[in-house]
Amino acid sequence: MSDKLRFYLDGEIVVLSGIDPTMTVLDWLRYRAQRTGTKEGCAEGDCGACTVLVGELDGDRLNWRAVNACILFMPMLDGRALMTVESLKGAHPVQQSMVELHGSQCGFCTPGIVMSLVGRSMGGCGTVGVDPADVLAGNLCRCTGYGPILKAAEQCPPISFNDAPFDDAPIIEGLRKIRREDLLILTYEDPVAGLERRAYVPRHTDDLAEILLENPDVRLIAGATDVGLWVTKQHRVLSDVAFIGHLMREIETAAQGVRIGAGVRYSDAHEALAGLHPDLGELVRRIGATQVRNSGTIGGNIANGSPIGDMPPALIALGAELTLRRGKARRTLLLEDYFLDYGKQDRQPGEFVESVFVPVLDATDFMRIVKLSKRFDSDISAVCVAAHLRLTGGIVSFARLAFGGMAGIPKRALQAETVLTGHAFTPERLALAAEALTQDFTPLSDVRGSSDYRLAVAGNVLKKLWFDYNGQGGDVREVTHG
Repeated sequence: MSDKLRFYLDGEIVVLSGIDPTMTVLDWLRYRAQRTGTKEGCAEGDCGACTVLVGELDGDRLNWRAVNACILFMPMLDGRALMTVESLKGAHPVQQSMVELHGSQCGFCTPGIVMSLVGRSMGGCGTVGVDPADVLAGNLCRCTGYGPILKAAEQCPPISFNDAPFDDAPIIEGLRKIRREDLLILTYEDPVAGLERRAYVPRHTDDLAEILLENPDVRLIAGATDVGLWVTKQHRVLSDVAFIGHLMREIETAAQGVRIGAGVRYSDAHEALAGLHPDLGELVRRIGATQVRNSGTIGGNIANGSPIGDMPPALIALGAELTLRRGKARRTLLLEDYFLDYGKQDRQPGEFVESVFVPVLDATDFMRIVKLSKRFDSDISAVCVAAHLRLTGGIVSFARLAFGGMAGIPKRALQAETVLTGHAFTPERLALAAEALTQDFTPLSDVRGSSDYRLAVAGNVLKKLWFDYNGQGGDVREVTHG
């Protein structure tokens, strides 16, 4: 067991102890390390001004990913490498392109933009073969200078790490030296809260299971894309926490479907999910931005039980099964049965989400997933609709309609499903199913949409299924805006 946090930064192994377990990497950089090139803009992972690169070993390779330092907690760096804009020494081709094409105006957001593009140039996680506009969807330019920034991005072809102005061999060697084989427990005496707070970084999932049996109230943190805001926006003090984003990251593909570990990040799951259905891949692409997808996990999106989480409606429509673990015991249930009520899930004390199994579609099945939001990129759903139908001789023999944003939990529209099942697939029948949504849901009104709006657009998506099925539905971008 160890009590020291270790990570690699610019040729040095940084060793820390007695650190606040929910100190963000951004705060450490700016106030402790005096690296003020990394900026704070939104403090919630939306604007990208704080973008840094985090590298980790994958066998003999070093994989980098762009992340938001403002919602990344310090223990999440353990055993990894950190790269900030200061690490570039002002000599990277991305910086040169930004200078030559006048991609910087006020300069506040420039370091984050540069780091996102550096990650792309090196083939960082979630950016391989991706259009620059998609890579920069999580970087806000407050001066609206996107034109020259995009030109600079297009001018920078992929550069291998060894061709860049730094060498990865010392970093790989440094990470091998600090590779952890034991449990890390960080202890922090909080003078403000007047309590001792602990952070666990388990080496194996078995360690996590034992920790939760002994301390079932430990808060689990995978990507911190949600919990991070509890600290930065709500100013909540979290007592005991366990960082688990490095665990349960297996993806197993079989003829029956895909099993995805709870710790698999969106960017890593994208290919497997897109292989199940293109709409599922498109949904993942629109979750947050590159930095969010490089941190947020499939299991975290499920476990927190948000009624507007993007993944659960789609997975419910596909009939996904969830595996929960407590100690050495495991149990499996349909994902739709995991969500009980707002803020309440079917999870026992000491139990955690271990994996989700997503079945393949039958060759004759029809699937449509639509996310409606005010912005196309980097926005939260007002309504998310996932429709999974099976037609036999023009008759709907099977229907699963799942919705997010329509109730306190992601939920199936059982009345609407009943209206469709056993009947001809016609515009008139779909209109009746849309009317039946009023029996399934009584949506709330909030800043993202009124109750009437949610019912109307959800019904419109159902009505449009007939056109989608018959190839007259138009481009996906035409139906995903609120």
